[in-house]
Amino acid sequence: MKTLDINDIRNLLPHRYPFLLVDKVIALEPGKSLTAIKNVSYNEPYFMGHFPVKPVMPGVLIIEALAQATGLLAFETQGVVPDDDELFYLVGVDKARFKQPVYPGDQLLLQVEIHKSMRGIWKFSGTATVDGQLAASADLMCAERGA
Repeated sequence: MKTLDINDIRNLLPHRYPFLLVDKVIALEPGKSLTAIKNVSYNEPYFMGHFPVKPVMPGVLIIEALAQATGLLAFETQGVVPDDDELFYLVGVDKARFKQPVYPGDQLLLQVEIHKSMRGIWKFSGTATVDGQLAASADLMCAERGA
């Protein structure tokens, strides 16, 4: 199984702090699946307002972390490093479910799997777990486009 460190991830994704939401890829099988880690830190800017009394990671950011993982899987599957003129856009989210809150100090395990790819449109399923418990899941559709 292939892995990716933060430098590899930065070469594949255009996101940067505070919006890069994948810290490490621990398992990668091009054309099939990817497993990544997102370390959730209290220092992340969204915790100041979501929610100040009891900080909770916004569900939309969990979905974004899964979407970033799909971009990594798609580019690795193609065996290409994107250039400045190539982006991978999230174009659809179906069956999104949130099962438990994610708190500072948690480690999200992001798992994504390719279901189909046709003419630059990719379909994936993804789950985010904390300590083996499902936090969120969704079906994601992404499209590769020029910037």
